[in-house]
Amino acid sequence: MTKRAMILIGMGAGMVWAIVLVWVGVAHVNLPVFSLLPSLGFAFLGPGIVYALMIGWLAQARFRDEAIIDGAPPPPDSRSDLNVRVLQNTTEQLLLAVTLWPPAAYLFLGDGPGVVICLGLGFTIARIAFWIGYHISPPLRAFGFAATFYPTPIALIWALLARVL
Repeated sequence: MTKRAMILIGMGAGMVWAIVLVWVGVAHVNLPVFSLLPSLGFAFLGPGIVYALMIGWLAQARFRDEAIIDGAPPPPDSRSDLNVRVLQNTTEQLLLAVTLWPPAAYLFLGDGPGVVICLGLGFTIARIAFWIGYHISPPLRAFGFAATFYPTPIALIWALLARVL
C-alpha cells in the first residue's frame, strides 16, 4: 500500500471518528449537573495531561542526550525530532481547541457540556494515536491527526447549523 493510500485511509477514519464523536456528545451525553465552565475545564483535563506527558518525555530525552541537553535541535528524523514534531502539532491542535470549543459548546445550548467532554476524551485518545503512529511509521499518524483536528471544526459547524436551523 502506498503512503498516500495509508494517509487517505487514516484521514477518512479520522473523519468518521469526528462525526461519531460530535454526534455522541450532542445526542447521548447529557450532563445536567455540569454547567458550561466546569465542563470546559474537565474537557481540557485529558488533553492537558497528554500534553504534559509529551513535554516531560521530551525533557527527559534532552537530559539524557549530550547533543541536545542545552536546547539544540535534535538530529533530523531521530526519536527526539519526532517527539518535537508531535509536541509542535499538539500545541497547534490545542490552540485550535481552546479557541473553538468554548463557542461551540455555548452554541449547543443545553448540549454543550456533553459535547465538550466528548471532544476532550476524543482529543486525548487521538493524540496518543498520533504520537504512537508517528513513531511506528509517519503515514500512520494520519488517523491521530484527523481524529484530533476534524472534531473541532465539525463541532463548531454543527453548533452553528443547530443554532440557525
